[in-house]
Amino acid sequence: MRTISVFLIVAALIAGMVDYGGRESYTLTIGSSPGGSVITPGQGSFAYYEGSAVDLVAGIELGYRFVSWTGDVHTIANVNDATTTITVSGSCSITANFGKVNFMVAAGHTHTVGLRSNGTVVAVGCVVFNNYEQLGQCNVDNWTGITQVAAGSDHTVGLKSDGTVVAVGSNSSGQCNVTSWGNITQVEAGSSHTVGLKSDGTVCAVGLSDDGQCNVASWTNISQIAAGGTNTVGLKSDGTVVAVGDNDYGQCDVGGWTDIVQVAAGKSHTVGLKADGTVVAVGYNDIGQCNVGSWTDIIQVAAGDRHTVGLKADGTVVVVGSNWAGQRDVGDWSNIIWVAAGGSHTVGLKSDGTVVAVGWDDFWQCAVETWDLN
Repeated sequence: MRTISVFLIVAALIAGMVDYGGRESYTLTIGSSPGGSVITPGQGSFAYYEGSAVDLVAGIELGYRFVSWTGDVHTIANVNDATTTITVSGSCSITANFGKVNFMVAAGHTHTVGLRSNGTVVAVGCVVFNNYEQLGQCNVDNWTGITQVAAGSDHTVGLKSDGTVVAVGSNSSGQCNVTSWGNITQVEAGSSHTVGLKSDGTVCAVGLSDDGQCNVASWTNISQIAAGGTNTVGLKSDGTVVAVGDNDYGQCDVGGWTDIVQVAAGKSHTVGLKADGTVVAVGYNDIGQCNVGSWTDIIQVAAGDRHTVGLKADGTVVVVGSNWAGQRDVGDWSNIIWVAAGGSHTVGLKSDGTVVAVGWDDFWQCAVETWDLN
């Protein structure tokens, strides 16, 4: 009889029915809507003992935000939080739901720009400090119908829903001469040049080109662009990358890159996000701004003057490089869906439309605490 009892207990344990405390095992089935996935514990069906507290972490794809958990959610600690727990009390099924966002942030050398969901734009960082001349880069109050923004050193660029482009700020090298552009799907702003991606995969550029950073007329099959200090980077539809402009530090040495899904350009370095969530970087690395080899689960990268920012799928942020002004102090950030890197400041857009910023703030470029872009 004892042998039979032991056999039954072992069989039950193997089957996942009970443990030694008599708890039953239940099935937790997890799924997701388009726009993200559940990275902890994963997606599919899992067996847990009754009373188990299971960590839930929803990973967000770029351009989306977490909305809520739905289904059998009565034991989820917070259905509106992408990182939460569920207490297993029976077999259940839950779904992580995501929604597409139409707001974003961009960061220039001394200013920060926010695109609201209604197509209007806000900007901060135009306070004069130590006689530094502000050149109108924050004069965006009358912009409407905007779908994307970009920020250069002293100019701001906006892409309108009809494919045309507007720009304000310094025009010393013609970087704001974009009124003739059309059929544009993305804009980027470098130190003194502006780049536009056209719907046919070709690229146009205006502004300073003494290092050849505007020599993009021959590019084709481009799916995304980035503008650095004095270089321009293009991601091709096959996952390879091209670059023109200043290459003093090797920031244009991207010819061997493959499987890239996003590029970013800093003052003198270039960053590439690979399809597997890892990151590569080339260029000036005096303070470790290219030390991204250990990063994983990244969904977006951004590059400042001498720092690099990575947004992780769980909504947290990692930073390498210069920290002289605290631009790397992002350890407590969560629920971030978009990041931007300025001259020496870092900006994060949260899923609820609010914005956080750290780093150099002498021009009030980090004064975003009142923003609600949703």
